[in-house]
Amino acid sequence: MEAVGKVKKGAGGRRGGGPKKKSVSRSVKAGLQFPVGRIGRYLKKGRYSQRLGSGAPIYLAAVLEYLAAEVLELAGNAARDNKKTRIIPRHVLLAVRNDEELGKLLSGVTIAHGGVLPNINPILLPKRSEKATKEPKSPTKATKSPKKA
Repeated sequence: MEAVGKVKKGAGGRRGGGPKKKSVSRSVKAGLQFPVGRIGRYLKKGRYSQRLGSGAPIYLAAVLEYLAAEVLELAGNAARDNKKTRIIPRHVLLAVRNDEELGKLLSGVTIAHGGVLPNINPILLPKRSEKATKEPKSPTKATKSPKKA
């Protein structure tokens, strides 16, 4: 006689007996640092649409991560230019305003404690005297003009 085994039921054929697989987050699967699950939750909770595609939070997380990395890269460069090791809001402002595309994206944004770009209107600068701008000529050439024969 053949032994008839029990028919396994339950999730994935295991009924609490076998070792459970370790869960892998969608952020890890997508190779991102930003939280895909949390962004998906916010998209659902925000009621932006009735239905939500499975790729939408992944795409949005990737875009947000790219923008954050771009701003941090430029702000780090601004901090290094100012001989600082920490990024402060001033560095973020300088990074954003000096970059054409980020400046356009964040044109209506005020960064607290960021200040303004250093800019002095040329009209307000003191005028240089003409003597300082032109090189002094030798007195013999300045007084006499060449005569034609």
